[in-house]
Amino acid sequence: MKYELKLEQLNTYKLIEKALVFINENRKSRPNLDEISNHVNLSSYHFQKLFTEWAGISPKKYLQLLHFQAAKHILRKGDNSLFEVTDEIGLSSSGRLHDLFIKIIGMSPDEYKHGGKNLQIKYMNYSSLFGEVFIASTPKGICKIEFETEGVSSLDKLKFNFPNATFIHEFEAIHQKVLDIISNKNSQNIEQLKVHLKASPFKIQVWESLLNIPFGQVSTYGQIAKQIGNEGSSRAVGTAIGSNPVAYLIPCHRVIRANGELGGYMWGPDKKLSILNWEFCQLNK
Repeated sequence: MKYELKLEQLNTYKLIEKALVFINENRKSRPNLDEISNHVNLSSYHFQKLFTEWAGISPKKYLQLLHFQAAKHILRKGDNSLFEVTDEIGLSSSGRLHDLFIKIIGMSPDEYKHGGKNLQIKYMNYSSLFGEVFIASTPKGICKIEFETEGVSSLDKLKFNFPNATFIHEFEAIHQKVLDIISNKNSQNIEQLKVHLKASPFKIQVWESLLNIPFGQVSTYGQIAKQIGNEGSSRAVGTAIGSNPVAYLIPCHRVIRANGELGGYMWGPDKKLSILNWEFCQLNK
């Protein structure tokens, strides 16, 4: 069944992430295909095949596009996107932007005051382009998307937040919609997707502002603060972004520091780097 965990896909992602981190760490020397392939213990042919299937473009084209000095320039400019800078350095790009309509629904006071009493939550773990992902939903919408990391399981963390909820290990059609969005499939005509979250009005305001960052582009914490009318609240904005319970769908990975550094990410900087790089590739197919 298509929603089962696929170990081959998860292992492929681990290799790709390792390669992307290697490229980033060695960007000044601009490693070639053989050097990258050797780092992940694959032949150049096999690595090229895996990378092309994952990214949609060949490693050679990716390396030509990226020119990491230009990539650093992109991030330093803050309000420019990866897409815009490809134009600046004379590269052609074809936009492939999502046409998504995400609506955030705040949980009622009773739903979180009583630890999720009378709330039914269905969850499963899935394989994705970015590794294993935990997806959970209530009858009102998605309540959790989390990339699995070492340590406390996503389910245990969710149970801590909603100790009185009923948890059911079961596939839901809305979970598949999330997976399709993550893989850039079936996104052009998608119906409105709702997320059902426990949060303060301020956090919801910040998360809603993240939805305005287009696919493949980046913003800064300061720009988000300005957008919501609180220019002096970059630190509070950063805290709200860091507590985003819905990975990828609410794109906190598209927020960076004003100095061009990637900044923090709940699921690790390597994950953030790989997602941003993948989106860059989609815009340059």
